[in-house]
Amino acid sequence: MRFRLQKLFRKHKPHQSQRVCIKVRDGQFHIVGLGAWYSYWRDPYHLLLTIPWTGFLLLAAVGYIATNAIFALAYLAGGNCIENARPGSFFDVFFFSVQTLASIGYGALYPKTLYANIVVTIEAMAGLMGIAVTTGLAFARFSRPTARVLFSRVAVITPHDGEPTLMFRTANQRRNLILEAQMRVYMMRDEMTLEGDYIRRIYDLKLRRNQSPSFTLTWLAMHTIDEYSPLFGMTAESLVQSNTTLVISVSGIDETVAQVVHARHTYGATQILWNYQFVNIMHDTEDGNRYIDYQSFHDVLSLDEVS
Repeated sequence: MRFRLQKLFRKHKPHQSQRVCIKVRDGQFHIVGLGAWYSYWRDPYHLLLTIPWTGFLLLAAVGYIATNAIFALAYLAGGNCIENARPGSFFDVFFFSVQTLASIGYGALYPKTLYANIVVTIEAMAGLMGIAVTTGLAFARFSRPTARVLFSRVAVITPHDGEPTLMFRTANQRRNLILEAQMRVYMMRDEMTLEGDYIRRIYDLKLRRNQSPSFTLTWLAMHTIDEYSPLFGMTAESLVQSNTTLVISVSGIDETVAQVVHARHTYGATQILWNYQFVNIMHDTEDGNRYIDYQSFHDVLSLDEVS
């Protein structure tokens, strides 16, 4: 199935590069060609916060070298304006630019003309701004709170207390506390209105418990499929036909950094298994204690195998 998002005012036909194509694969939406009409380069702050550290350091190094090269060319344009620099030597003025930009000033090389002092003044201001911006970006990357929450690869629908129940697992991988943890589950599916138009509707799925005072180890989320549930009367085939997707959002306060963290996960229609149950990961030791076996965290069993 394929959708195309277009502008509200259709009298202005969008350019081909402004169209966003959405493909549905295994009940999940995948945006194709997003970079054709929007580029992270139009939002450099977001780019520098989201790229990996290797990319951030590489961009910082390239920007640093390019800035010094530009000022080196400016010094060369002023002729023999740097004392003790070899006339026409790019490397001499380049390393003089490095000393100026970083406020090092060894003293062996120094400006000797008004033109050179003007360029030095501009470069000194650029260096102060550049150091402030780079330091702020590095601090923002280090201080950004993140959650390491593990979600089971699949969700299951299995009887629980005599009623069909949707279940999936989550686990806190950091082994610390996520205080006042909250979980929300949304179901999205395609429906047809009375006018014959397709619409993507969002439903809230009520959990038996959507809050936890301290999310430490694991959390088994359960939604009862009764006559009030949006999943009532649906089958595995109807989930696929309606492109049903489950979106899970977990948030809470990380005890270590005392900041709000959040995690998100989605399940497509093919990732919801009917008549399966999760393998038990809680076990008892000989001395009466209990432990969790995370090696079986994603494992499921068919109800036929259980019986």
